[in-house]
Amino acid sequence: MSVVAVVGGQWGDEGKGKIVDMLAEKSNMVVRFSGGDNAGHTVVNPLGQFALKLVPSGIFYPRVACIMGNGMAINPAVLLEEMDSLKQRGIDLSRLYISDRANLIMPYHTLLDGLEEESRGGKAIGTTRKGIGPAFSDKIARLGIRAGDLLDKDGFHERLSRLLEYKNAIITKVFGAEPLSLDEVFQQYCEYGERLAQHICETTVMIADALERGDRVLMEGAQGALLDPDFGTYPFATSSSPLAGEASIGAGFGPTRIGSVIGVFKAYCSRVGAGPFPTELDDETGELIRERGHEYGTVTGRPRRCGWFDAVAARFTRRVNGCTGLAITRLDILDTFPRLKICTGYELDGQIIDNFPASVATLARCQPVYEELPGWQVSTSDIRQFEQLPREARQYVARLEELLSCPADIISVGSAREQTIVRRDIM
Repeated sequence: MSVVAVVGGQWGDEGKGKIVDMLAEKSNMVVRFSGGDNAGHTVVNPLGQFALKLVPSGIFYPRVACIMGNGMAINPAVLLEEMDSLKQRGIDLSRLYISDRANLIMPYHTLLDGLEEESRGGKAIGTTRKGIGPAFSDKIARLGIRAGDLLDKDGFHERLSRLLEYKNAIITKVFGAEPLSLDEVFQQYCEYGERLAQHICETTVMIADALERGDRVLMEGAQGALLDPDFGTYPFATSSSPLAGEASIGAGFGPTRIGSVIGVFKAYCSRVGAGPFPTELDDETGELIRERGHEYGTVTGRPRRCGWFDAVAARFTRRVNGCTGLAITRLDILDTFPRLKICTGYELDGQIIDNFPASVATLARCQPVYEELPGWQVSTSDIRQFEQLPREARQYVARLEELLSCPADIISVGSAREQTIVRRDIM
C-alpha cells in the first residue's frame, strides 16, 4: 500500500512535524486532512526552522505535491500570511493545492469563538479562539462557506448576505457586540479569493490519480487522538477528528487505501488547554520537563502542562487509530532524570482499571498507578543506532512497545532532522 498516515497519539504537540518532514522527503504527495490554524507543526530541516500552521509539511521538497484537504477549516488571512512568509524564504508554492470543498473560517467565526469562551467564564473549554469550533459547527449545520465559493463572486455574495444577517443577530442580540459589515467582509474575502484562485481545485482527482500511479502518499494529521470529539476528553476536545480514520474522509478516498498508520507519542505527556490530565506533574519535575522540552504551544505560545507517559491513554489511542508503528519523540528530554515513571493503570474509587474512561468527570477522579524505571543520565542526542542507546533507554522504549503492543519504528533524540533513530523504513 502506498498511503501512510501520521497521527498524534496524545493531546497534540507530539512532534509530528518532524516525523512528517522526514517522511515527506520520500513521498510524492502530502495531504493535510483535518484541523485548522489551531494546530501548528514545527519543522527543522536543512532549509531552517519553520512554524507551519496550515501548509502541509511536504512543501519544502520540489517534487512533492501538497494538498490542503476538504477536512480542514482554513482561515484565508492566516494562510496567505503563511504563504508570504514561506515565499520570502525561497519556498516554491506552485505545488500547493486547496480543496474546493474545504470550509473557510469567516470573521464571525473568530468573533463568536472569543465571545462564547468569555461567556463560559471559569468553565471555558480552552479553545485557541481562532474560530475553528464555530467553523466546523457551521459545516455540520450546512451553513459553511467553502473555498470553491470564492471563485463565484455572485453566488458568494448571495450566500454571505443570508448567513451574515443570521450571525449578526447572534452577535448583537445574544452577546451585545457590534455587527460585522457585509460589504467589508465580502470585499475582503473576494481579495483572498483572487490571490488563492490558482491554488483552489478539485483535489480528490489529484489524489485518485496519485494512488492509481502507485505514488507514495503521506497523510499529515493535526493535533492528537485525545482531542478527538468522539474518543478524546470531550468536551475538552477539538472540532474535527485527528484520527487515522479521518484521513480518508478528510481527503476523499477509500479507507482501504491506507497501508500503515504511524502513531506519534512523546516519551512523556503534555497538554495545552483545559481538561483532565491524569499524569500531570504540577511540581518541579513537571517544570523541569517543560523547560527542557521548551513546552510552549507552536501557535498559541501557551505553556504546556507536562507529566509522565500515560500508557493507559496511549493503548487506547493506538487501538482507535489502528497504529502499525510508533514514533517516540523527545526521548532526549528525559536524559537527566535518575528515575522515570510510566502510568500503567488508573485507581478509580478504590479499584484499578486499565481502560480510558469516556467521561471526563470519571477521568478527573482517576489517579495514576505508576511503574518506575531507572533513568540513564547520559546524553542521547548524538546517538543514531538503537543498539547504541544506554541500556536503560532501550529498556524504557521496550517497555512502551510492550504496553502499547506496537513496535517503535522511529525514535527522536532531538529537534534536528539528523537526531533520529530509524529502526524500520516507513515510506
